[in-house]
Amino acid sequence: MFSFEREIEDFIASHGLLEKGRPVVTALSGGADSVALLSVLSSLGYECVAAHCNFHLRGAESNRDMRFCQNLCNKLGVDLYVKDFDVDARRKATGESVEMACRSLRYEWFDTIVDSLRAQAVAVGHHRDDQEETFFLNLLRRSSVHGLGGMRPRNGFVVRPLLCTSRAEILKYLGERRLKYVTDSTNAECDFRRNRLRNIVLPVLHKEFPEASDAIIASMAHLADNRDLLDSLVPERAARYTEGDVIFLRDIIASERHPRAFLYEMLRPMGFNASQVADIIASAGASGRTFSTDTATVELSRGILVMTKGKPETGDCKTAVSLRRDILTPVHIAVTEHDVAEFRPERNPSVAYFDSAIASQPLTLRHWHRGDRIRPYGMNGSRLVSDLFSDAKYSAWQKRTAWLLTSGDTVLWAVGLRQSDSFPVTPATRRYLRLELK
Repeated sequence: MFSFEREIEDFIASHGLLEKGRPVVTALSGGADSVALLSVLSSLGYECVAAHCNFHLRGAESNRDMRFCQNLCNKLGVDLYVKDFDVDARRKATGESVEMACRSLRYEWFDTIVDSLRAQAVAVGHHRDDQEETFFLNLLRRSSVHGLGGMRPRNGFVVRPLLCTSRAEILKYLGERRLKYVTDSTNAECDFRRNRLRNIVLPVLHKEFPEASDAIIASMAHLADNRDLLDSLVPERAARYTEGDVIFLRDIIASERHPRAFLYEMLRPMGFNASQVADIIASAGASGRTFSTDTATVELSRGILVMTKGKPETGDCKTAVSLRRDILTPVHIAVTEHDVAEFRPERNPSVAYFDSAIASQPLTLRHWHRGDRIRPYGMNGSRLVSDLFSDAKYSAWQKRTAWLLTSGDTVLWAVGLRQSDSFPVTPATRRYLRLELK
C-alpha cells in the first residue's frame, strides 16, 4: 500500500466518513484531485461508482474530459455515470452565476444517484490547498468563525477524504501510480476570485512565508473547534433570553458583553446575516420593524423580538424524503444505519430509532395539521400531536414550524419530540436506522 493511501485510510477512519460494503458515489471531473480520489478509494476496497458532469462550457475540451473519465473508469473497473447539463437554461430560470448554477446542477444530480443506488455518500476531492483558498475567500466576504473554520470532512451526505493532503502530495501519488489526468484550461485564467487567489496571491505568500500553509491550516483547525464550541454553548445560554416565540432583546443588550455577536449566533441558523443583526441591535428600541429570511421573520416590539411568520405559513411545506442518506432540507436530520447488535438506545427526544424496513416506504416531512394523531412508542392507543405540543409547552410559532415524519396519513415521528410505534426495533430486527435532529 502506498503511504498516501494509508494516510487517507487513517483520515477516513478517524472521521467515520465511509464504511466498506456500501456504494460511494465519487465525483470525477478528470482532474488530478478527482483521479487521485477515485484511485485511492478503489485501492482501499470501497465500492466506488464514478459520476461525471459535462457542462459543455469549454467546447471540445469538455468532451475530452468526458472521454478521459470513461477510459479511466474502464481501466479501474469502476462504473461511470455521465450527465449532460444545460447551464444557460439553469441560469435563465434561476438567475444564478455560472459557478453557482454548475454547483446546484451537480449536487442535485448527485442526490438522485445516491437515492437510486442507496449509496452511503458522495465523495469529492477537496484537499488542504482548497481549504486555504476557502479561508481567504471567506475572509474577503467578512465571514465569521463559521466560514473561517473551512470545510468539514463531512457535510451531510458529502464527504471529503482528501482534506488531510496537499495538491503536491496528490501529484506525487499520481506519479507513483503512473496515473494520468486532464487539466482544465480555465484554471489558468483569472476571471474568478478563487483563481486569482490560486494563481497570483497565494504563490507570492508562500514564497515570502514558506510556513504560511501549515500555519493557516492550523489556525483553521482552531477556528473549527471554536465554531463547534459556539454551536454547542449558544443554544443553552440563549434559553435564558427566550420564551416561546419571543426573544428578549433588551436583556441581551443589557447582559451580554458582545450582544451583536451573541444575537448573530442565535439567529444565524435561521439564515439571518451579520448586517441584519447589526440593524436589529441598532433599532432595538423601535416597534414594527421586521427582518426576514427564507425561513423566518422577526418583528421588533419595544425591546423584544417576536417570531411572527416564516416559510411554513406560505404553504403546506410538504417534502418527500429518503432515509437512504442524511436529510438536509427542509430540516437537517442525520441518518445512519447499524447492525442490531449495536443497538444501545438513548433517552434523547432528538433521536429516533426505526427498523431499516422503514427506508423502503414513501416518506414525507411536513408541518402539523389539526387533528393529526400519533401512536407513541411504549404507550397504548394514540394521542393528538397537538397534545404532545401542549405537554412540551410549545409556543404557537413552535407548533407552526414543527416537523412531522409521515408515511401516508401515519405520523412516524414528531421530529425532536416523540416517535411512534411504527417500524420498531424488535428481536426480529436485523438492521436499524438512527435518526438525529441536528
